[in-house]
Amino acid sequence: MHLLVVEDDDIVRMLMVDVLDELGYETLEANCANAALKILQDPGKALALLMTDVGLPDMRGEELAKQARAIRPALPVLFASGYAESLDVPDGMHMIGKPFSIEQLRDKVVGILGTP
Repeated sequence: MHLLVVEDDDIVRMLMVDVLDELGYETLEANCANAALKILQDPGKALALLMTDVGLPDMRGEELAKQARAIRPALPVLFASGYAESLDVPDGMHMIGKPFSIEQLRDKVVGILGTP
């Protein structure tokens, strides 16, 4: 099972993927919502979590999550945002505020999925 990390900032995405890999999770990455949707639509890709930035260049993270849930109804979603306090997170979805520490990311992902 993979974690799909969707982040348009290459450096931030690389750091998130590196941290998750170090924690023992397998990751896939996308730099925009359209690339993420291609991965989500591939039945050969087993996904345990969608972690997405809220502000993507081609689509809001909330819309990506809605479309992801239409494809994979049980997929957990974790939003990452610098504006966490102003985001209304839908039921069954999670939020982590940017910037976050390695420990905060680990604790949030482990809290959603359990240990890798």
